[in-house]
Amino acid sequence: MAGKLNGKTVAILATNGFEQSELEVPKQALEGAGAAVDVIAPNPGEIQGFMHFDKGTAVEVDCTLDEVSAKDYDALVLPGGVFNPDALRTDEKAVRFVRDFFDEHKPVGAICHGGWTLIDAGVVEGRRMTSVRSIRTDLRNAGATVLDEEVVVDEGLVTSRTPHDLPAFCRTLVEEIAEGRHAGQHAVTRRAGSKKPAQAHAP
Repeated sequence: MAGKLNGKTVAILATNGFEQSELEVPKQALEGAGAAVDVIAPNPGEIQGFMHFDKGTAVEVDCTLDEVSAKDYDALVLPGGVFNPDALRTDEKAVRFVRDFFDEHKPVGAICHGGWTLIDAGVVEGRRMTSVRSIRTDLRNAGATVLDEEVVVDEGLVTSRTPHDLPAFCRTLVEEIAEGRHAGQHAVTRRAGSKKPAQAHAP
């Protein structure tokens, strides 16, 4: 995959409590394919990784949410870990940052608990996804069709279940980012008086 993402820039959004491998392995894969990758967080400095329940190593933050926008990047990656997405989903700037990638039809990858942030961004209704087992009911309640597969692709949205799925997740993520914008990648909006979602389409 070397050189496949030359010229592309990718944001990894995370905060304290991210699952170590779910940030580091995609970052290495994307950089290995030629992409420039920034770790984005709500605050500057370092964010603390975890290996399941055990404290891992800290990762340096490249930019804060106040310094960047979705327009600066070609794609977004959301690692899991229980604490990380649970904090991001209550951060208005983080939620807006995530939603903007869907508004702009750009590829987004989420693994494990990363789908939690997508729920609060309002972008899972009508989408085919997978996740760690413990949040699948949350995804279904938000309107997603949830599958139990190592990787699920839906018009630029790439999701996987656990760190065991990282090889398939990274490989598929590179392919979707290389393809560029996807017309079917969208944030769901609702028409007044309608129960059915209206989908935004790429120009």
